[in-house]
Amino acid sequence: MTETITLPDIEEEQVTRGDVETDVPWVVVVWDDPVNTMSYVVHVFQHLFGFSRAKATKLMLAVHTEGKAAVAHGTREKAEHDVNRLHAYGLWATMQKDR
Repeated sequence: MTETITLPDIEEEQVTRGDVETDVPWVVVVWDDPVNTMSYVVHVFQHLFGFSRAKATKLMLAVHTEGKAAVAHGTREKAEHDVNRLHAYGLWATMQKDR
């Protein structure tokens, strides 16, 4: 004798790109340090992010006077990439979830 098993209907939940935690906007923060000169930091910001001299200078001054500045944002993967590039130039950088 064969027994029939009836499975319950299961609705599949579709996960959209916005639902994935890693896609929550992330911010790249550069921190003040006693090593790099202000002109060097401006140069790095211009070179890595394509900022104008005025924008790079404004961000560098924020790092210098406030101790930190947000210089980029995007997905977690992009933020990790930007932090690694900043580290390669000797700048102190971290990333955090955007609020």
